[in-house]
Amino acid sequence: MGTVRVDVAPDLLRWAVRRARWDDETTRRRAPKFDAWVKGTARPTLKQIEKFAVDTHAPFGLLFLSEPPVEDLPIPDMRTMRDAGVDEPSADLLETIYLCQRRQDWYRDEALDSGATPLGFVGSVTLSTPVEEVATHMRSSLRLDERSVKSWSDAMTDLIERVESLGVLVMVNGVVGTNTHRPLDPGEFRGFTLADEVAPLIFVNGADTKAAQIFTRVHELAHLWLGHSALSDAVDARDGQAEERWCNQVAAEVLVPPSSLRGEWDGTYDEDELDRLARRYKVSTLVVLSRLRDIGSLPWGEYMTRYDAERRRVLDLMDSQENGGEGGNYYNTQIRRLGRPFTRAVVSSALEGRTTYRDAYRLLGTAKHSIFEGLAETEPKVLNSTVADSCPSWMCSRSSSVT
Repeated sequence: MGTVRVDVAPDLLRWAVRRARWDDETTRRRAPKFDAWVKGTARPTLKQIEKFAVDTHAPFGLLFLSEPPVEDLPIPDMRTMRDAGVDEPSADLLETIYLCQRRQDWYRDEALDSGATPLGFVGSVTLSTPVEEVATHMRSSLRLDERSVKSWSDAMTDLIERVESLGVLVMVNGVVGTNTHRPLDPGEFRGFTLADEVAPLIFVNGADTKAAQIFTRVHELAHLWLGHSALSDAVDARDGQAEERWCNQVAAEVLVPPSSLRGEWDGTYDEDELDRLARRYKVSTLVVLSRLRDIGSLPWGEYMTRYDAERRRVLDLMDSQENGGEGGNYYNTQIRRLGRPFTRAVVSSALEGRTTYRDAYRLLGTAKHSIFEGLAETEPKVLNSTVADSCPSWMCSRSSSVT
């Protein structure tokens, strides 16, 4: 039997490359005959197109359609920044949303079977609710006035635990699943919210800066207060959709209360002061500058000039240093990706025989029992009755029964 060659429409080939976010250099390196396939001067073999599908993370069967499929995002798109000329969501983004939806569906069913009840704060406000009122309620619910954190890492961990204590699943990941060769692009999205009265979920792009991640968590929580799912870039945007602006305002109010900022600010807008206040409140200097405008006497024109200059400085700093990634202990990293409540629920369910180990491995993103055991050992609260405040009430009662 001779070599089998196939016909693939040029538009489908281009669609797969765009979806994978390949640039010209990557395309030439990973698919050397791509230009010839597009021009029709060469036809790919079946094996070549199978590899191309795997490399671009494109469903193999879709490459044989007559025209590219329209892949709509499964949640409302609230983003205000876009990659120039790219309208389709990437394969990385789509797969991340779908994976989180599957995990949320499983967790919701487990919670309902265990007697969980709707969370009162989800959908408790509207866009007409004053920002200050919502921020006060959120700060009180998160008990933010009680916290004392020094480092950015401690601030991120502390905030995750406080959000989880409300019954929210928080997943932070900088890659697709566990595939470190597929980093998520903060330029495409910074986070998203999957609203649900029983099992709300917040996903934060862990490839983003620490300051941005902290802001994104609170921004997405504001979407939950509205009761809406959303895909966000969660920047301190001056433009964009009304809901994004509202959530940005709430997040800024929660993280940098005006009463506190007035007492901290030395009255200047220089870089050293912006950096100091950013470290104090664990937010970006852009958020600080915006809040200073809110409490100071900075005219709009001057604020715009300072904001643009500070944005350029922040981007230059980001280009000159790496974000630090997700290094460290593998199991701690994986629990951060999955969230403690979700990890605890899956491990407990498998140990009690309600979920098969095969399904548990799939939900946890592993194929090895040794990884399952490692996650259980790293999260000891799964296996005893001393449960953190972040444990939902329905999960607490079950965790205490596991030996």
